[in-house]
Amino acid sequence: MAQDIRLLVLDIDGTLAGESNDISPRVLAAIGEAQRRGIAVAIATGRMYQAALRFHQAVGSTLPLMAYQGALIKCPRTDTLHRHAPLPRALALDLLAYLAPLETQQELSIHLYIDDQLHVRAIIDDTKAYAERSGVEPLAVGDLTTLMHHQTHLETTKLLALSGNTSLIGQILADLEQRYPSADLYLTRSVDYFVEATHPLANKGEAVRFVAEDLLDLKPEQVMTVGDNFNDLEMLRYAGVGVAMGDAPLPVQQAADWVAPGVEEEGVAVAIEQFLL
Repeated sequence: MAQDIRLLVLDIDGTLAGESNDISPRVLAAIGEAQRRGIAVAIATGRMYQAALRFHQAVGSTLPLMAYQGALIKCPRTDTLHRHAPLPRALALDLLAYLAPLETQQELSIHLYIDDQLHVRAIIDDTKAYAERSGVEPLAVGDLTTLMHHQTHLETTKLLALSGNTSLIGQILADLEQRYPSADLYLTRSVDYFVEATHPLANKGEAVRFVAEDLLDLKPEQVMTVGDNFNDLEMLRYAGVGVAMGDAPLPVQQAADWVAPGVEEEGVAVAIEQFLL
């Protein structure tokens, strides 16, 4: 198996980075050894491009960075934009109309990602915690619908609803899945307290397929992916070897070919040692 894999694709949160928000020395060493054996390494994340860059640099990837679930694929070394699939404008406004009353009731906060900047109505505690972990500076712009109407050129790369009420998040996801066919909108959760919406073709499976097949001329069986949550399902299913982290929800583990130990047990290093070294 090891000699067949030419591309290793890694998620960040819950996979490469756990509580510390950093990559452990053991995981970095395993990644470095895989690269020395000729295996390319790439990052595929729900994070913003700017929030994922330090991880891309830490693993020494020479490939484009797949950010926002793959809605943005860009090469940090050359600044080449390979793909940007923003949310259709009408859909972004429709989602805002659905979510805004809940935000007004302080049930959740809405994050709009435009031009790799985080736009919010106001900076509340949830947003502060999110921004601190991501290392980004949120822009408080007031009413998001007004922003969209006044600046018609703006393209929304991703919309995220965030709430500590995970039951509410589950209900919102179920409601939105009823409203929008998957051909119109990609909906997912990367953690229990997020609902994330992107262009229907913006998912990690499609992003990994593009990098593997279109850029590297590889087949799925030459790809190994590692992830820990529902937004990783598509890339786990695409790859010849799809590895779920031990902390992953059961449906994600069931979709994988192998389950590694959890992020705090350095599961990425264990998976690399198992399949690539």
